[in-house]
Amino acid sequence: MPLIALTGGIASGKSTIANRLAELGAVVVDADRIVREVQAPGSEVLGAIARTFGDEVIAEDGSLDRAALGATVFADPGRLAQLNAIVHPAVRAESQRRFDAAFQADPDAVVVYDVPLLVEARVDDPWDAIVVAHAPEEVRLERLVHLRGMTPDEARGRIAAQVPDDRRLAIADVVIDTAGSIADTLAQTDALWNRLRAS
Repeated sequence: MPLIALTGGIASGKSTIANRLAELGAVVVDADRIVREVQAPGSEVLGAIARTFGDEVIAEDGSLDRAALGATVFADPGRLAQLNAIVHPAVRAESQRRFDAAFQADPDAVVVYDVPLLVEARVDDPWDAIVVAHAPEEVRLERLVHLRGMTPDEARGRIAAQVPDDRRLAIADVVIDTAGSIADTLAQTDALWNRLRAS
């Protein structure tokens, strides 16, 4: 019943790895999806965000205006830390509930926590292994510009708002090099899955 943390910087190929592990049979718990759920209209988290950042980050329909919030926090590390202090505890609690449910349903499950902000939100380490998806910054910049339509400045800002690669790599038990082809990334992921099942 391994519990694996999968992390990586923006445009690192982490989602490709998570999707492959799910295809192979892992239970993938998606931290980004949980973030969206805990920030739903009417939630305590959304109320705290509105009190901290103002009504300008709330859309007319009462949902979170992610673009407005992003413009506020990604340019200011102090504001980003405020947001993380609101969101991370709620995400941790819901994530743990899902881990527990997965292992209750299947004690032999391989549970993978797809979590971009593992280093930033680190509190304890219940992980049996930490897997880091890694590609050089210039590769990720190109992906953000050509695949996600960001300007080069926007892409650099998003990368700069995250922890440096060396801090992620420092906690890695396994590094999957995603700078090459998708086939190469999938081959490395398949090899990881075989090791997890063997253990």
